[in-house]
Amino acid sequence: MVDQARARKLADRIAQIVAEMLERRIKDPRLGFITVTEARLTGDLREATVFYTVYGSAEERAATAAALASATGVIRSEVGHQTGLKHTPSLAFVADTLPEGARHMEDLVARAREADARLAEVREGAVPAGDPDPYRDPPGRAGLDDDDDPDDDPDDGPEGAAPGARPAGDLLGGTSAAGDRGAGYSPP
Repeated sequence: MVDQARARKLADRIAQIVAEMLERRIKDPRLGFITVTEARLTGDLREATVFYTVYGSAEERAATAAALASATGVIRSEVGHQTGLKHTPSLAFVADTLPEGARHMEDLVARAREADARLAEVREGAVPAGDPDPYRDPPGRAGLDDDDDPDDDPDDGPEGAAPGARPAGDLLGGTSAAGDRGAGYSPP
């Protein structure tokens, strides 16, 4: 394995050499408007992948791929000559899909903005259906049951007691309504 910093530096140099070769020396008429975006090397420096983009139609991209495939040997020999490596890495040209992905993402964002704009138009002037705060008790009804009589609510307990309070004799160790003793109590 080679130092990763050296591999990155060498990959950048290969991308530069390939771009110069395509601009100046390769005169294939099938070669379209091409841009070398990146080159990557394997850890053993034996294989290089060169990423590129082509401006144009699908036919122009296919013609450029064919032109790169036929010029690979010439480009590889120039890479070996300019880098001075003991073993010149084999080159593979791969069309970079990043621009298409970015274009697709921009289309999705534009569609989301249009949907937000339509929603904002619908929302303009709308009023909530029902009470603005449905969880607030109306004034004057706090703590009362449906018929406003606190004496007949079975959950409230005896008059004046806190809601849900247990009778005094129902505590642990006290007598229950039937008169027996609570659990764990034996008479003296």
